[in-house]
Amino acid sequence: MKLYKIVLTGGPCAGKTTAIEEIKKYFEAKGTTVLVIPETATELINSGISPATCKNNLEFQTGLMKLQLEKERVYMRAASGMKGNKIIILCDRGGMDNKAYMGSEDFCRVLFELKESEPHLRESYDAVFHLVTAANGARSFYTKKNNTARRESPEQAVKIDNSIISAWVGHSHLRIIDNSTGFNQKLKRLIAEINAFIGDPEPFEIERKYLIRFPDLDRLNSDPFCRRTELSQSYISYPDGRYFRVRRRGSDGEYTYIKTFKRKVSDMRRIEIEESLTREQYESCLLDSDASICSIEKDRYCFVYNSQYFELDVFPFWNDRAFLEIELTDENQSVSLPPFVEVIRDVTTDDRYKNYSMAQTLSRGEIPD
Repeated sequence: MKLYKIVLTGGPCAGKTTAIEEIKKYFEAKGTTVLVIPETATELINSGISPATCKNNLEFQTGLMKLQLEKERVYMRAASGMKGNKIIILCDRGGMDNKAYMGSEDFCRVLFELKESEPHLRESYDAVFHLVTAANGARSFYTKKNNTARRESPEQAVKIDNSIISAWVGHSHLRIIDNSTGFNQKLKRLIAEINAFIGDPEPFEIERKYLIRFPDLDRLNSDPFCRRTELSQSYISYPDGRYFRVRRRGSDGEYTYIKTFKRKVSDMRRIEIEESLTREQYESCLLDSDASICSIEKDRYCFVYNSQYFELDVFPFWNDRAFLEIELTDENQSVSLPPFVEVIRDVTTDDRYKNYSMAQTLSRGEIPD
């Protein structure tokens, strides 16, 4: 049984309520169990508990997050005992959403009280799907009538929407579903993204990779829709030539650990199966790692441009180039490249630029060309 904990988030009036109904209908028809955790903030506000009735917003947000995370633990424990091949725990908003409704200092105070770290909280969800508010791109459809807890004007809704995206940037699997199409098509795009992540029958990755000129790091670091993450990945080989990867991901001494199997289907498509590890499991894997292959160390800058989620990798052995990657749902999907990135060439199908190949090159004492 495979259990997925995913977040459906977005700005006010983004279509989450309808989307949850469609997600349940679609995946349950395919035999997948879908458990929905209702939005905690709406539950509290509709019951009479709000920032206005609490001593202050910090007190409200602290209580909200405590309740929200406890609900998630209850659902996880319940799901672990259920039968079925796949179970989705669908969170109507996740822990990082709360950052959009308070200052960074207050958010840090709440995390301290909860004994949580931002990287760990963000990566405690397997995937995050953000629906853009109707106020941004479909303003005529923005309304407060379908949610009694909604108070925001269209301008405030756009601001909150952007703050939520910014809070989740850095997650290993964030997808943004904008209003570039009608609402029905928006829902189809959302379900296609979730289906690609969960897989039928296996999760797959379609990735396009570009070799680029070394980027302006100051520009990236100052972008509110960009976050730097440290990555270290090592490889464990089988006698028959197959291998898997273990990765440490995080920043400021706070890390999560992931084990990944990949199997090539085509030049762009790969079956990708990931498993979360504890620090002890990760370190145990490192003892079995192939000593003849170097680990790859890099800084990854995750950023949003034109509702697309890019990953830009900077390596310590290059000062003139880097990689830009984006995951797609279709091999023919078009990509709108950011103007502040200078592409040298598309290297999606060039095996020399696979991380595993580069690790082998470094092991020979050579710098990847």
